[in-house]
Amino acid sequence: MVKARRDRVARGDMSNRFSQHTDTDPETERVQLELLRRAGPDRRLALAFSLSQSVIEMSRSALRRLHPQASDEELGLLWVRQNYGAELADGLRADLERRR
Repeated sequence: MVKARRDRVARGDMSNRFSQHTDTDPETERVQLELLRRAGPDRRLALAFSLSQSVIEMSRSALRRLHPQASDEELGLLWVRQNYGAELADGLRADLERRR
């Protein structure tokens, strides 16, 4: 069974797989995947960077809604804490304070 699946994947035949997106029409998903497969490495990298930037912006917007009175610097520190941990955020805060 594992070998058969591996062989299908190697051939690019994913017709027996389960959909990754429950809110996307299967034909639409098939077309999207085909376009991604045809895209060159530069295009795939650009899409990945764009998606990353969108996620970062949404995350920062959510923090702004949760902390409407926070300064931009404080929001940045909250974002670092959320994504990289308290130790890094605390070290960054201390470094920023030393520079003032």
